[in-house]
Amino acid sequence: MTTHQDDKRSGAAKTWQRRLPAIAIVAAGLAIGILPRIQARSEVRQQTQALAIPTVSVAYPQASPVADHIDLPAAVQPYQDVPIFARTTGYVAHWYADIGTQVKAGELLAVIDTPEVDAQLEQAKATAASALADYEIAKITADRWQELLKTNSVSRQTVQQDVALMKARAATLAAVRADVDRLSKLQSFEKVYAPFAGVVTARNVDVGTLIDSGSSGGPKTEMFHLVETDKLRVFADVPQDDVRNAGIGTAATLTLSQWPGRTFGGTVTRTAGAIDPVTRTLRTEVDVDNGDGAILPGAYAYIHLNGVKAQPHVSVPVSALLFRPDGVQVATVNAANRVSMQAVTLGRDYGTRVEVVSGLNGHERVIANPNDAIASGDAVHIAKGSDHA
Repeated sequence: MTTHQDDKRSGAAKTWQRRLPAIAIVAAGLAIGILPRIQARSEVRQQTQALAIPTVSVAYPQASPVADHIDLPAAVQPYQDVPIFARTTGYVAHWYADIGTQVKAGELLAVIDTPEVDAQLEQAKATAASALADYEIAKITADRWQELLKTNSVSRQTVQQDVALMKARAATLAAVRADVDRLSKLQSFEKVYAPFAGVVTARNVDVGTLIDSGSSGGPKTEMFHLVETDKLRVFADVPQDDVRNAGIGTAATLTLSQWPGRTFGGTVTRTAGAIDPVTRTLRTEVDVDNGDGAILPGAYAYIHLNGVKAQPHVSVPVSALLFRPDGVQVATVNAANRVSMQAVTLGRDYGTRVEVVSGLNGHERVIANPNDAIASGDAVHIAKGSDHA
């Protein structure tokens, strides 16, 4: 029995010995086919994990300019802008200034023919002469009766009546003389003079035009329009955040598209003194000398106010900003190359860079090109050459 079991065991061992090379060959083949796949999968997994970590460029915040230059659109207006009306009614006899004419202060612009006023003045003068004669007679009579009263040759009542008559004549004479003065001044308005030196920008009358002064209730006739151009008022609306740099006395520079490369100096002379509640801006006036007449009133210009910041800030590239529902943010990278999102408050826009008023201290590494899905805690790779202050 024992011998039979030993034979069976010996046969099984021989069978395994015969199969072992085949098993080894199969195992080697499996190893040769499977191990590269496993290794390839591991490499793919590693590459996927590596590619899942984005490579970003970083930049350090830069100090924003200490000089706070404010560029604003502005409207150029003449220093004085006056419509010239007539003070008397009549017809234009002559005019001496057309549009574009440079006139001096007090220069004659036109003459108005007013025959009614001339006739009324002559009549008033004649009435004044008659009133003067009546007054002189009354005065002589009153003086004579007062002398007779001293000797009791006339009654006191008669003297008082004559004195009262003399005073009435004097009052009448004063009224008539006042009418003469009124008509004389009205007659002087026949000549229309320039109130200041400037340029005539409109002439609305011609010889024979009926001029209505408006005294009769009709519409007044604007004869000329005169503007002063030697000095100009330039108005700009300064945003509320920049009001501190628009104080009276602040230097300003004016530029116009028709004068490329040329600047005109000016000074802030006055402000509205209150913020407009609708636009949140301050109306500011800059006076600019225009002795050569290069700037035309009514032109569109740009005003550059040269201020100094009370507290300098930092700036970052515009591409670093992320506009999220909860506000503007930038992505910063810590020493472990992990992302931290920082909420920031923006200031001036410098074109390719924007000022950050709060949220950064200036020493952070800011991702210059963050993707929209980036979040705090994400790992990143820093691009070579971008991690420098």
